[in-house]
Amino acid sequence: MKHLLVKIIINAAALMFTASIIDGIYVDGWGAVIIAAVILGIINAVIRPILMVLTLPLNLMTLGLLTFVVNGLMLKLTATVVSGFEIMGMWPAIVGSILLSVVSTVLNWLVD
Repeated sequence: MKHLLVKIIINAAALMFTASIIDGIYVDGWGAVIIAAVILGIINAVIRPILMVLTLPLNLMTLGLLTFVVNGLMLKLTATVVSGFEIMGMWPAIVGSILLSVVSTVLNWLVD
């Protein structure tokens, strides 16, 4: 349980950092960020694998570049579910998902 809580806090911090860097991603505060981190984790665990399987042929044709779009869609879907977390457009979602994955990977690496 402690490990899950640490992961949520790390992902929330990475999401807050991403929102402060990327123009077009806005958060109202830490409460919205923590809820968004939890919802994003659930969406990535449930919806993302299904979408990755459905788009596999197209993903192979684009040599994996479609994965960035799928990750951006997951972030955009999170923004539609969580109030206080907004993404203005698809490009900020795609760039934000790339930065979010890099920052959360580095933070997780530092904690583990």
